[in-house]
Amino acid sequence: MASQSRIILICSGKGGVGKTTLTANLGLALARLGSSTVVLDADFGLRNLDLLLGLENRIVYTAQEVLAGSCRLEQALVKHKQEPELALLPAGNPRMLEWLKPADMCRIVDLLRRQYDYVLIDCPAGIEDGFKNAAAAAEEAIVITTPEVSAVRDADRVIGLLNTQQVSPVQLVLNRVRPTMMASQDMLSVSDVTDILALPLLGLVLEDEKVIVSTNRGEPLTLNGSRSPAATAFLNIARRLGGEAIPLMDPADADQGLRARLSRLMSKKLF
Repeated sequence: MASQSRIILICSGKGGVGKTTLTANLGLALARLGSSTVVLDADFGLRNLDLLLGLENRIVYTAQEVLAGSCRLEQALVKHKQEPELALLPAGNPRMLEWLKPADMCRIVDLLRRQYDYVLIDCPAGIEDGFKNAAAAAEEAIVITTPEVSAVRDADRVIGLLNTQQVSPVQLVLNRVRPTMMASQDMLSVSDVTDILALPLLGLVLEDEKVIVSTNRGEPLTLNGSRSPAATAFLNIARRLGGEAIPLMDPADADQGLRARLSRLMSKKLF
C-alpha cells in the first residue's frame, strides 16, 4: 500500500474504558467499508485484541518474531476468517516490555503501512513506556474515555503527552454514554467532557450490554451488521474517519427515544 496509509493510535489514560473493544470494532468497520486494515496489538503486557476478534487459536508468530527476524511479516499476520480486508498483528511476550524501544515500533509500523490503508495501534492504557513506544509510531490518535471524572482526568494526561509528541489530529470517542444519567446530572455531560479535554468529538457510544456478549464470544458487533446502538456508533466512527459527514448523536434525543419506547410498552400492558 502507498504512503497514504493512516497510522492511528487508539489510547486511553485509564484501563477498562473500552479501548481494545473500539480497536476491534473500528478495524472491522473500516474493513467492511472497503479499506484494507491491520490492527496492531501493542499492549504487550495485557494482550486481548486476539480474543476480541476470535483469533486467539490462529496465532503462530507475533510482532516479537518479526522484530527478531525469525519470521516474515506475512507469517505473523493473522487474517480475519470472515472479513478478508482485516488482519491482526499479535503482541508478543510480555518480556518485550523490557527491551522494546520506540524505534522498534516504528520499524513494525513502517512494514505495515506498505500494505494497508489503515494501521490501528491498540495502545497500553496509561502513560508509561508502553504508551510512549506506541505513540512514537503514530501519526494521529483517537482518545477514548467514559464520562467519569477519573477517566477524563487520566485522558487529559494522555492528550498532553500526545501534544508533546506532535501527534495530530487527536480526536475523542466518548464511551458508555448513559443519556438518563446525563439528563439527571449523575454523569458528566458531553459538553463537560469536550470542554475539559478540548478535542473534536469523533463519536459517542451508548452503554450497550451487547458489547459484553460480543466480547465474550470473540465476535465484534460490527462483524455481522448488528443494529445495536454501539454497533451503529462504531460504524459511524469509521465513516467519519473516512471523511463522511455523519451527524453526531444527541444523548438527549436518545433519552427521549428510550422514554417513548417505555411509554409504548406500558400502554400495551395497560390496554
